[in-house]
Amino acid sequence: MDKYNPGAQNVIRMSAYKPETGYAALSQVEAYWEALRGTRLMPRRSEIDPRGIEQALESAFILERIAPGIARLRIAGTHLNDLMGMEVRGMPLTALFMSPSRRLIADLLEEVFQAPATARLQLLSEGGGGRPELMARMALMPLKSDLGDVSRILGCLVAPGRLGAPPRRFEIINSRVLRLGPPLPESCAKEPTVAPPLPPRGTPAPAPGLAEEARPFSPAPGGESAGERRARLPAPDRPAYLRLVRPDAEEEAD
Repeated sequence: MDKYNPGAQNVIRMSAYKPETGYAALSQVEAYWEALRGTRLMPRRSEIDPRGIEQALESAFILERIAPGIARLRIAGTHLNDLMGMEVRGMPLTALFMSPSRRLIADLLEEVFQAPATARLQLLSEGGGGRPELMARMALMPLKSDLGDVSRILGCLVAPGRLGAPPRRFEIINSRVLRLGPPLPESCAKEPTVAPPLPPRGTPAPAPGLAEEARPFSPAPGGESAGERRARLPAPDRPAYLRLVRPDAEEEAD
């Protein structure tokens, strides 16, 4: 019987271990999207359930494509409102960026919609005027609409630290785009088939299909080939394989 020591400290608080401190909400939204996607290219907008990302709702948002390079915020968490100091729902995503980065974010949006692809961005809002420098990260993941077209994006923006006075607009300092491959066939989800072991060296290969086994060559009786038998036949008995026809001979016969 195992001995139990009630005084042993075997309980570990997992809250003390946070990967990429401050960006846990970003990882949760990405993991949720991947779980919904499964073996498909991407999930549908109608499959998004706020309860699945309950701990990241304040940083999550959904974009709708309204023109090439332009997507507006249909749903946005309170964290985005705090950054801008206003209600951001209905605003274009480019409103969260400084002018030099707006062309780049427009191109990234189109690549996410058209490729399709996912994008992850590192952002910076410079300090000044009593506002601290602010680092942030953003993730963009495509969604299908109810009509089947790729016109929605599930996103997440996290800016840990003291926000300072709004509005806080960002510059893109780094971006990574990952194009999505074709959806995996259902057979890929099954266990892979294992090839049978190779037969021992020297074992004759089995006959393919319904073919009979190859028989060894045996010459004609007496060791004589068919060509040699034809050569022994008398000249009159040999079949005429070639025949010379002269046109002038036919005219003389007429």
